[in-house]
Amino acid sequence: MRDGPYTPNGMDAARGATESRDSRFDELYAEAKSTLGYGANNLRSVTERYREVYHDTLGRWHNLRDQGEAADRAPLSPRVVADPAAAAEAGAEDARQKALRAEVERLTSDLGRHQQELSKLELSVRSMENAWLFLERGDASLLAEVADAGLATDLQMRIVQAQEAERSRLAQEVHDGPAQALSNAIFQVEYIERVLNEDVHTAASELRFLRQLLRRELGEVRTFISQLRPPLLDELGLEGSIADAVESMAAVTGATVETEMYAPGDRLNPSQQTAVLRVVQEALQNVRKHAGASRTVVSTRLEPSKWILEVSDNGRGFDVSAVAARGRRNFGLQFMRERAELIGAQFEVRSRPGGGTVVGLSIPVAEESA
Repeated sequence: MRDGPYTPNGMDAARGATESRDSRFDELYAEAKSTLGYGANNLRSVTERYREVYHDTLGRWHNLRDQGEAADRAPLSPRVVADPAAAAEAGAEDARQKALRAEVERLTSDLGRHQQELSKLELSVRSMENAWLFLERGDASLLAEVADAGLATDLQMRIVQAQEAERSRLAQEVHDGPAQALSNAIFQVEYIERVLNEDVHTAASELRFLRQLLRRELGEVRTFISQLRPPLLDELGLEGSIADAVESMAAVTGATVETEMYAPGDRLNPSQQTAVLRVVQEALQNVRKHAGASRTVVSTRLEPSKWILEVSDNGRGFDVSAVAARGRRNFGLQFMRERAELIGAQFEVRSRPGGGTVVGLSIPVAEESA
């Protein structure tokens, strides 16, 4: 007679089948954890090797920079003027120094890009390790947080992208501004050394030019420092911090910069206030460098459920569609757009050639109760 499902033999068979299925589930879950752990370990190992290569390249950059500085400090031989052979040797040395400076500049740019890539790798390792911990904990309560965890990871990536855009922008600014000016100043000093004994008047004229150049670039460096240091929001509030940025802009350029502040800064949270201040600073920098404007206005106002910032100028303007096509190469616009996205704000630029420019930021805010 065949065993029924509720006979001892039938129940033993069903129990064995259930245990077999449970064993398969356990094996697959363990395999998933093992695969994720293996991938995290491999990625961590690659990241460590990447970091070692980065530090090796950084050491090479330091050595080349030190060689260049030592060569720049070396005194010019008095034989150069009278001895053609010595002059030829000095010319060859100049060529070597120029090649050395070019290599230092190339490595500076490369190191900035590699630093960004290293940050991405490190974030990816942390993400994989967190995913392995999520599987390892076996806490069912975490399942309700999966969607939020995805949002958190997305926010992390967006923050990293914003940081990369800011680093790239500053790297480009320093390369095109102070770094280039200092390189020109070094050549200027070398030229003054050569003509000092032959033509005192020319040397004096070149020294005056050099002094003007260094003073101008000192102002540029101070502008960079003011952007990098922590904002004065806690000390001055948003309105005071914007006024400080406007005063700095007017002092540097001599142009008219006005404020029309009608939206209270305390309607925004600290993150939103920081983003507003950074956008104002960057927009004013763009006006200073590109617009050729005689008048700039920084204004704020409240609209239903919106806190509005606008920075407008009467400068030369530009073709917005052509600039947008260049994408991330527009460090300033990308920086402002990233800041807006991180606080859930809308960012726009309105401009046309010869028609000035308006940079706008619209931040959602709750309606104030009566």
